[in-house]
Amino acid sequence: MWYGTAGCIVALTLRLLAVPLLATAQPRGTIPRIAYLTLAPGPWAGHSEGFVQGLRELGYVEGQNLLMEYRWSAGDVERLREHAAELVRLGVHVIVTGGPLATRAAKDMTRTIPIVMARDSDPVGDGFVASLGRPGGNITGVTTLARDLNGKRLELLKDTVPGLARVAVLWNPTEVSGARQLRDTEDAARVLGLQVHALEARGPDDFAGAFAAALKGGAGGLTVLEDPVTRFHRARLVDLAAQSRLPTMYWGRVFAEAGGLMSYTASDHDMDRRAAYYVDRILKGGKPADLPVEQPTKFELVINLKAAKALGITIPPLLLFRADEVIK
Repeated sequence: MWYGTAGCIVALTLRLLAVPLLATAQPRGTIPRIAYLTLAPGPWAGHSEGFVQGLRELGYVEGQNLLMEYRWSAGDVERLREHAAELVRLGVHVIVTGGPLATRAAKDMTRTIPIVMARDSDPVGDGFVASLGRPGGNITGVTTLARDLNGKRLELLKDTVPGLARVAVLWNPTEVSGARQLRDTEDAARVLGLQVHALEARGPDDFAGAFAAALKGGAGGLTVLEDPVTRFHRARLVDLAAQSRLPTMYWGRVFAEAGGLMSYTASDHDMDRRAAYYVDRILKGGKPADLPVEQPTKFELVINLKAAKALGITIPPLLLFRADEVIK
């Protein structure tokens, strides 16, 4: 048995050596430090559970062969940038970003630390990658295909609301991809024979006015374009939709879970889980520039029957059959 300072040092050394090390490109004996950066209210706000699951599936256990740094800013963009700068100073091995604003903040702070997008609506249009097939810089990851999905959301809303002819579109002009999403939605509406009434909402104070304008303009339904402001204030949006008796399609399942009529989106959980795959590849020597951006393969249609009943809407049986989840 060892005693004294020397014994403690030897015992501590043995315990450290017992921690499983990764067969990666990291220097021998180095435990990788991974950051998860998001604009969300907290580290587990529906964002990083899938990422942690993906890491475990690949053999990574936090505190054993991987260290994690979670940073979230509760909707504060400037604070998000401060967190990104802090993570760069810490010298993390990879930064995982939970949305385009987080990706932008990380990109502005480093051109050398690999950045993995857990979900980005339009990485090429946002200027994060040169192309999906060959990103070409220090950023890669998963795209939500938001621009393509907005047309599908209109189609589903039209199938749900009999005689829908005019639809309001709630969008945020300050969102990175907002204008592009709106153009795509307008293009899809023309194909579907729908008239569009675009309504700007930079923050929650604009929501009530937008719903009033939608009703005044004769909209028979509303679709909400993807942006973090609407996600953070989803309860307010859902309440206004119910008060206005306006059938509304949302871009994330959290809206339907909060009482909204319906949502259609790529699976957040699955995209986060796939982000872990990119972290694994990078830790094993892969370069973001050479790792193609992945498009989602799992999509979720969620329908809230309680909301439908309150609106006096009967959901077509075919839609109910197609739904991944029906909330009663």
